[in-house]
Amino acid sequence: MTTQADPKQAPSTMAPLRDPVFRMLWMAWLAANVTMWMNDVASAWVMTTLTDSVLMVAMVQAASTLPVFVLGLPSGALADIVDRRRYFAVTQLWVAATALVLSALAFADGLSAPLLLALTFANGIGMAMRWPVFAAIVPEVVPRHDLSAALALNGIAMNMSRIVGPVVAGMLLASVGSQYVFLLNALLSIIAFVIILRWRSQPKVSALPGERFFGAMRVGLQHVVQSPRMRVVLLRIFGFFLQSSALLALLPLIARKLEGGATTFTALLAAMGAGAILTALFLPRLRRGISRDEFVAWGTGVHAVAALLVVLAPNIWLAMPASALAGMAWIATANSLTLAAQLALPNWVRARGMSIYQMALMGGSAVGAALWGYVASLTTVSLSIAIAAVLGPLLLVLTRHLSVGGGPDADHTPVSPAGRAPEPIIEIAPNEGPVMVTIEYLIDPSTAAGFNAVMQKTRRARLRQGALSWGLFRDTTLPGRYIEYFLDENWIEHQRRLERFTAADAGLREQRLSFHMGPDEPRVQRYVGEPMATQHVEPSVGPAPI
Repeated sequence: MTTQADPKQAPSTMAPLRDPVFRMLWMAWLAANVTMWMNDVASAWVMTTLTDSVLMVAMVQAASTLPVFVLGLPSGALADIVDRRRYFAVTQLWVAATALVLSALAFADGLSAPLLLALTFANGIGMAMRWPVFAAIVPEVVPRHDLSAALALNGIAMNMSRIVGPVVAGMLLASVGSQYVFLLNALLSIIAFVIILRWRSQPKVSALPGERFFGAMRVGLQHVVQSPRMRVVLLRIFGFFLQSSALLALLPLIARKLEGGATTFTALLAAMGAGAILTALFLPRLRRGISRDEFVAWGTGVHAVAALLVVLAPNIWLAMPASALAGMAWIATANSLTLAAQLALPNWVRARGMSIYQMALMGGSAVGAALWGYVASLTTVSLSIAIAAVLGPLLLVLTRHLSVGGGPDADHTPVSPAGRAPEPIIEIAPNEGPVMVTIEYLIDPSTAAGFNAVMQKTRRARLRQGALSWGLFRDTTLPGRYIEYFLDENWIEHQRRLERFTAADAGLREQRLSFHMGPDEPRVQRYVGEPMATQHVEPSVGPAPI
């Protein structure tokens, strides 16, 4: 990935579209999102014709987003260990098949409220599968300095679809019926499938076998848990979507309160999307001099005010500008947090990391939709949205000491380690293990506090790379002598660590070595676990990367 561009010269939002690969994938993403919004709008409106339950109407959004929360990590693991191009294409076939079933049932007048929720959940599975893989693909084809613009374009695609999808769905709902909305969804999904197949991705080059599915999920989850930046991003995105989901989930009921039909509902969604697109076009320029934390704070506050204005508006002409303002705040906040997540993740675990990010996002949305729908059923729609509008900024104030943009972003460019592990003199099977690595440091005892601080960073780095456990011990007989150890699951996972070595890891290694005294580098030993109760281990000693 290329180096960071001069921050004084913000890239144009349209710059990534000059690349034919990104342009092709962006078109597929646009088509995929149009189908998503068409399905959500049609399902939400059809539900209002099948039942009078406020909770069931709100549950349409919950059913659409819950699969992302449930299946996010497995789909991210698959996207990291299989061919991303084929996987992305398969997701579109899944969505097409679901849309065809919905269309057939609508033509036969066979839809009921529970069945519609079940099929909405099935359509959400397709979204759960495709989002992590697309999120992982974008940084592969876009230079680092264009990443913010590319993410803004993805936001534009999402919000163009928020306009195009509802408008087309609303026209079809008003003229020929929901069955044709679902049929068009199937057609667009097949078109996206064909576009994706035209992309020729670069295959991963590795002498090691692919990661195992459950092991890949463990490593992905562990990486995110041990990343301070990602933990804050997950908290922020969950809180924001918990707040913002109230407006979207209850929007069909707001449209009915304004004495409007599908056209009013569509107009409010279109206004929200238009506001988001307008803001996304200027995001790279707006970012100059404004931190990601400030974007999140302002976006959260403005969205809360906009949601209140929408629900209190006496007519659609006042509700639409407020809805556009909500869209502006939404894209500014979501883009800032997505960028923070992308820059916090190395490529080898990006799909898994972004799938967990997506789980937090959609989890907040699903929980919020169900929660605010329930609150509205007990009170009123206006009071439910007012409570959500207060809760979002309150959570932000209570966690104001946490930052998604504090300090420089880590450089995850892959680099070659300083040394290579020596070939073992004993025969070791690929899945044999666990493998224990010990590293001996000799430091000046007066620098112990600084050394320990660096080793705590080392602990998080080892665990992010997949280590099962880590520890640091000091010698009781020789002041300044420390032993670091960590365990890898097996010999293959131990070798895989070399492929995950980045510029950030190299910088941390230099920090550790700056404390070490002596003419030689710290002594490294490797031990492979024996299957017997009484174990005998053979060390492999050498100047390997530490």
